[in-house]
Amino acid sequence: MKADLHCHSSVSDGLLPPAEVSRRAADNGVELLALTDHDDVAGLAEARAAAEARGLRFIDGSEISVSWRDDASFHIVGLGIDPANGDLCEGLKSIRAGRDGRAHRIGAELEKAGIHGAYEGAARYAEKASIISRAHFARFLVERKISADVKSVFDHYLAKGKPGYVPHEWASVAEALDWIAGAGGVAVLAHPLRYRVSRDALRAFLGEFKDRGGQGIEVACGAHSFEEVKECARLARHFGLKASVASDFHGPGESYADLGKVPPLPDDLLPIWHDLI
Repeated sequence: MKADLHCHSSVSDGLLPPAEVSRRAADNGVELLALTDHDDVAGLAEARAAAEARGLRFIDGSEISVSWRDDASFHIVGLGIDPANGDLCEGLKSIRAGRDGRAHRIGAELEKAGIHGAYEGAARYAEKASIISRAHFARFLVERKISADVKSVFDHYLAKGKPGYVPHEWASVAEALDWIAGAGGVAVLAHPLRYRVSRDALRAFLGEFKDRGGQGIEVACGAHSFEEVKECARLARHFGLKASVASDFHGPGESYADLGKVPPLPDDLLPIWHDLI
């Protein structure tokens, strides 16, 4: 099974409309796709219709932002969710509302750093989206030639300790897992090695995640090197988690990997899609 269970459309911070994401996945040979926009489910119906028109199996998903302990944040992907579930929809709506306040604060911090009009510029890039994310700010800074590419913007302006970083309180881990379970889905930790936490903290989080009902971890991920894939496989084995495959595709020329262009899982790991299809 060639699966890709984590990607984004223009509903959140991707570049392509939901239907185009599905068509691109099909063109790349993907057989099982999940669209997982940040804190939203609005693009799922469009993506599903386009996927099914191309004979592509489709899973409803969303990537939920969570806060943990003092100031760490993680992303939990809900797969196989019911996008009409009331508690899930209300929970995601509350996160999106908080994102707007964060975007204003990011704009203010960048203004202090001498980058004027950043909020307005990011909002222009987010015109068709339900949120203004850091990726939209990054695209504006690239447009202004302040940085060469989106990754450089994150490294120099938007990461913790940088001029445009602002702390934010997301959903709790328990809330996100309850929403996913209540909507009939399974919870997967996204891109485990991209967080700015120690390996000890990551393992502590995974222990809590598993104890509270988390079921999977992204092992083969577009953001991970070959050695990091092996490390994530070891984490999956240690915590008894099922393995997911994820490009985390946001758009052509802006992502670590294109849709479906992720290494296969190690043979001994149980794929998360066994619970979904």
